[in-house]
Amino acid sequence: MNDSRPRHLTLWLTDRGVWHQQAALAAAPPELEVVIRRHPAPAELLTWLPQVEFLISERTGVIDAALIQAAPRLQLIQRLGSLTYDIDLDAARAAGIPVCATPVPGCVLVAEHLILQLLALAKRLREVEVIALAAGEWGPSRRTDEDTFAYNWSNRQGITGLAGKTLGILGFGEIGAELARRLRPFGPAAILYHKRRRLPAAAETALGITYATPETLAAESDGLVVLLPYAPENDLALNAAFLARLKPTAWLVSCGSGSVIDEAALAAALRAGRLAGAALDTFEWEPLRPDNPLLPLARDPYANVLLTPHTAAGSPDVTGATRSEDYANLRRWLRGEPLRDRVA
Repeated sequence: MNDSRPRHLTLWLTDRGVWHQQAALAAAPPELEVVIRRHPAPAELLTWLPQVEFLISERTGVIDAALIQAAPRLQLIQRLGSLTYDIDLDAARAAGIPVCATPVPGCVLVAEHLILQLLALAKRLREVEVIALAAGEWGPSRRTDEDTFAYNWSNRQGITGLAGKTLGILGFGEIGAELARRLRPFGPAAILYHKRRRLPAAAETALGITYATPETLAAESDGLVVLLPYAPENDLALNAAFLARLKPTAWLVSCGSGSVIDEAALAAALRAGRLAGAALDTFEWEPLRPDNPLLPLARDPYANVLLTPHTAAGSPDVTGATRSEDYANLRRWLRGEPLRDRVA
């Protein structure tokens, strides 16, 4: 039996690739007619807006008063992400259009993973675990009490933390924002960031971040987080010349796209002692090939190198329903239920 009920035209604006677009379309509820456009030209956008009832904006994209005025049937603006600096919330309020900003679960998970990477390198986690498991190899043991203990019985060096450190984020979007919020309680000296288009001052203040050039990030960061997306201009952009700008005491961690870091150059810098550690979750070739130059270092627990198999965003049993949840507020609106994550 055919369902003849009207479908609500939903325009989804994104900067993400085909794989993500197809996953979003596959999860769309039947009551919605979803059209996805990646960076549409203004003329094309204007052909859709008069009929649109729901607008989904993925992570970023200007939604100004002119766009809102061009969509007389618009009922709800749903931002998939927590950043709203590029949405005219006052114009939406004046038009009586609710705006919701829902954090992206995968971005939150990646931000948590980045914290794990930074702390693991700062604490030299793999090295000290090996020491702890080498029971009986460090001399006689005594039962501990208030005054009896063997602090750092193996005399490990270079173990530190994030407090007082300058942390840099290269490539700043939703993941970067979630990371910055989580880094602030650790008490870093500064959180520097770089993206192609600088954030407004109010957004920088709210996130506690300071804009810097890539060169400044490299020179000043004690821990550099790489979140660059893949693009032809980013292909192996973090090469030997870039890595040479980093402090020899710095750590490099990456959950950005693969093929951005020259892994051979990174391995050479680590072997030469020009970096204090590295942790990567994405790679030029996936799954990892046996000839990846970082593998011998990762197999040496004293090298302070941590590799994970592109799992920062969680496992499928955790993230499988994410795309369906992108439509949750639209379904609530159609059922007359309260909206979640409303900001206007």
